[in-house]
Formats: sequence, C-alpha cells, structure tokens
Amino acid sequence: MDEGKLSLESKDIAEEKRLELLHLFPEVQTEGGKIDFDQLKRALGESVDAGRERYGMSWPGKADCFRLIQSPSTATLLPVREESVRFDETDNMIIEGDNLEVLKLLQKGYQNKIKLIYIDPPYNTGNDFIYPDDFVDNLKNYLQYTGQADSEGKRFSDNLDSDGRFHSNWLNMMYPRLYLAKNLLREDGIIAISIDDHEIIALRSLCEAIFGENSIIGTIVWKRRQVSDNRNLNNFSTDHEYVLLASASAGVLMGEAKDLSKYDNPDNDPRGPWMSDNLTGLANAQQRPNLHYNLIHPETKNVYPPLSSRGWAYEPKRMEQLIGEGRILWPSKDDGRPRLKRFLREIKSQFTGLSSIQEPGFTTDGTRELEALFGEKILEFPKPRNLISLLLTQVTSASDGDIVLDFFAGSGTTAHAVMDLNAQDSGNRSFVLVQLPEPTGRTDYKVISDITKERVRRVIQQQKRDSEGKLDLRHEGKPRHSGGFRAFKLAPSNFKIWDANTDEGVEGLERQMELAVNHIMPDRSAEDLFYEILMKSEYPLTAKVENFDAAGIPAFSVEEDALIVCVERKVTAEAVAAIAKRSPSKVIFLDEAFSGNDQLKANAKMNFESAGVKRFETV
Repeated sequence: MDEGKLSLESKDIAEEKRLELLHLFPEVQTEGGKIDFDQLKRALGESVDAGRERYGMSWPGKADCFRLIQSPSTATLLPVREESVRFDETDNMIIEGDNLEVLKLLQKGYQNKIKLIYIDPPYNTGNDFIYPDDFVDNLKNYLQYTGQADSEGKRFSDNLDSDGRFHSNWLNMMYPRLYLAKNLLREDGIIAISIDDHEIIALRSLCEAIFGENSIIGTIVWKRRQVSDNRNLNNFSTDHEYVLLASASAGVLMGEAKDLSKYDNPDNDPRGPWMSDNLTGLANAQQRPNLHYNLIHPETKNVYPPLSSRGWAYEPKRMEQLIGEGRILWPSKDDGRPRLKRFLREIKSQFTGLSSIQEPGFTTDGTRELEALFGEKILEFPKPRNLISLLLTQVTSASDGDIVLDFFAGSGTTAHAVMDLNAQDSGNRSFVLVQLPEPTGRTDYKVISDITKERVRRVIQQQKRDSEGKLDLRHEGKPRHSGGFRAFKLAPSNFKIWDANTDEGVEGLERQMELAVNHIMPDRSAEDLFYEILMKSEYPLTAKVENFDAAGIPAFSVEEDALIVCVERKVTAEAVAAIAKRSPSKVIFLDEAFSGNDQLKANAKMNFESAGVKRFETV
C-alpha cells in the first residue's frame, strides 16, 4: 500500500509534457533527468541553426503565456447548493470564476473527456474584455478583482484600442486558455470558436499552433444580420461572423442528411428503392479516351455517342456489366440520354458534407429568446440557440453522455441549447459552463454569472411546464434532459498552503509554522473540503457520491468505494475499521484526524493494508 500526501495543486502541465517526451525519446534524458534538446533534434533527424529564422507566430508576452500555463493553481471550486437546481441529480455544472484558473482545475478530472467545446470569446473590437495585467499570480488577480482579497488597485485591465499592445493583449488572453482547453478534449472531440473579422486570422494561427497544422476542420460562415447595416462609411455591410472548427485528433462532423425523397421503386425492383442518376463522366477524350465510345441499346440498336467534353462514367467492360444487370435506364424519346439506376442500398452514408455557410438564426433571434425568458432586454447580442444546436447535432450523440464545455458562457445560450436538444431527442448530454462574475451595473443581477444561472433555472421551469410534469429526469442511472445544475464558485483553497518562498521574515515564517497546527480555512464546510479533495484526486465534480456513517463518523464514498474521503477532524479506531471493511481502492483523511495519535495512524495503515487498500493519503 502506498502512503502519501494529496497534492493541492492543479496538474503540472510542463512536467506532464516532459514525461511524455522522455517516454517517446528515452535517449534524450540527461543524467539529472532533464531533456537534452540537442539530442532531441538529432533523434528527430533535424539540425537547426540557433540563429536561423523560422516560420511561426510570435507576439509580445508569448513567453509570459507559457509561464502562466505552467504555474499550477492552488484554488478550489466551492459547491453552492442554494444557487443550484437538483444538485445531487445532475451532471450539469455552472462555475463562477476566471476561466483560466477553472481550466487549470479541470485538468485532473476532465482530461480527454469533453466531446464539444464551444466558446464565444471577446472579439477584440474595442473595450470589450478584461484581462489580467499581472502574469505572476492569476488567482490573486481574480480574488482582488472580485473583492475577495485586499488590493492596491484593480488587477484586471480593460483592453483599450489606444493601447499599443491591443492585439497582443487579446493573444495573451486566448493562448493559455486554448492551450489548456486542448487537454480536456477527447480524441474525437471538436472545439468551435465564434469570431469575426478582427481576429479570425490570428485565431486560426493560434489553433494551428496549439492543436496542430492539420487540426482545422473548416470555418462556418454565419449570417448574423437580417438586413444590411447602412451606418458604415465605406458602404460595406459586415453581415457575417465565423465559427472556426478544430479537432484535437480525430474529430469529424456528422454532416447534413442527404435528400432521400428521390428514391422510389415504381417497378417493384427486388433490389429496393432507386433513383435515376447521371451516367456521364467528367473527362474529355484526350484525358480519358477509354470513356469515349458509342453506347448501343441491346434491343433497339440505337446508338448514343458520348458527350465530347465528358464521356461516360464507366469504361466499356463495366458498362456491359451494368446493362446485363438491368441498371441502365434507356430513353423513351429520340433526344433522350441513357441514365443509371442507382439503388438506395448502395449509398455509403446518408449524410453529405456540412455546408460552410449556414443561417441557423440571427443575432436578433438570440436577443428575442433571452427577452422571452426574462421579460426584458437583459444582455446585448447573445448568440441564437439554433447556432449552438447546429454544432451540437454535428458533434454530439444523444445516447453517449457527451459533455459540452463553454468557458465564455455569457448568458448561458450553450446550456439552453443542450437542454433543448436533450428534450427533443431524449439525450443525456451534459454541460459545463464557466463565467467570470463581471459586473453588469444592475441591482437584480449584479454580475453576468447571475444571469447565466437564472437563465438555466428559467429554462428548467419552462421545460417542466411544457412536459406537464412528465419530464423524466433519470436515464439508466444517469441524469436526463435538463433537470438541474450544480453551481460552483472559484475560491482560494480550503487548506492553507505552505509557501516555502515567503519573504516576510520571522512573522511570515511563524504564520507558515501555524499551518502545522491549523491548516484549514475558517468557515469552510465538510462538503467544501470534500469537493476540493475529489477534484484534486482526479475525479470529475459530478462523480457518483454516497454519504455513509463509519461507526458514528460521517464519510464520503466515491464511485462505489473507489475512493473514500473522511474530512472529520477527529476519527476513531472503530471508524477506521468500518472504512477498511468496505475495501476501497484509496482512502483520504485530514492530517488533523491523527494529530498527536501516531498509534491510531499506524493501526489505520495496518488495517487498510490488510483490506487491500492501494493508497492511503492525508491532506
């Protein structure tokens, strides 16, 4: 049995990448376990001069982006039951917080689990987004911005057009978020990003740099306006935006359904429904001479010469075979042309490629949808639900429990679309939304994340009314339709974390020493502690949890005793025995539970080892 301490930091991205490299190229490892990059170049058969210019994308602040990505987060996500709906009965989540920190926290429990990521990030058209102006500690920036920590000034800055680093700020904001998002996508997952002309080129370059040069699936051109905009001085109306689609590895779209109404069986052919199809080819006589020959009716002996620019679709031997099979439809009129009898059963797929130009709704439709729910205009320019629904039908399945992530959630259109589609096809898709608590200036919904949660509540109530109380909330043990969501809020860790780099002198060191006595933040509940431990033990926040009594001590069982967590500050030998009896794979206690009782901890280790527990950790 392994024993250790639970790490309270998010996944170390840099270390994970280093280990992946060393696994692929063990010959590049130095004696100290580092990477010999010159040897790596040789292993790849390359020789790159240090001063040679290379093709690539660079901008001021890119190096800071990597430092920000590689800096683990020590934050947590606190459950907020009073803002949730059916907290224990749903896989849906709405997280209030800075999406960069949240993406770091999701790395452990949601790596390679998201089927579709849709985001509608700021378009960089002016003073339209805020970003951290200090790359050292993004969590500290967020806490100061939201009033959860003292600050000498606002640590999030508006991206003003007058700023000489206007585009660089946008790239610095997007790059680390897309980098972290890639880790969350399944191999067949797809990311869809709304954007306009201001940054479409930069966004495509970012995606190629992060997801790979061959990762771009395509760009949907979305017509967002019904009528032309006559306010532009150049008399050009920009009526469109884009949705850029990229895949982590093997993502493909469903495609558009083919029109099968042309297939019929008027002659009761035993081979089934068929349609009359073109029999000409695409090559002239110089290109494909073997496709240019006279086609002769076997009974009437009528001669049908090939079209000079196209020829026939098949060479003579194959054409004779089709004639023998009764596959050629001979014309009844002298000026007619032979055609092919193509059967429905021969088509390889009932879908064709998705068109790059779509009109699933206009911006005004998104505004009306939100107004219909709230009875007033509450946010500017939300995306129409049908635009997200188009992506959902192209990427996700009704029955596979696909997870959809939106970390620029805004008013919650993505959640609305997921719930609406689930209601239509009895699907069990779930959503994870992340939204910054950006002030709205209103008194009722003070921050945008309040609007996000309230929209989802109203959609739930609307669907409940529409179903006349018949809404089935469960499906084979999994949440179904739109029965609820779990609310979480980004916050500092529940545990006071030792800072070995403190430079606050003796007083700072004394405060650090106090952590050995009481390292749990005040006013945090047992459930707060549990969800941080759950998340940092590489489980999703919606894992199956059972509360049980261990000889009078409350404990949590995760995924049918795969993990048992006890966050009580005092435990007994009887409680330890009761937990060991369940033979969990892993057990986690608080350090404080064994404080001053080394014998109890030693007995616990023996009990767990005898019960086959693989790992025993404290925090």
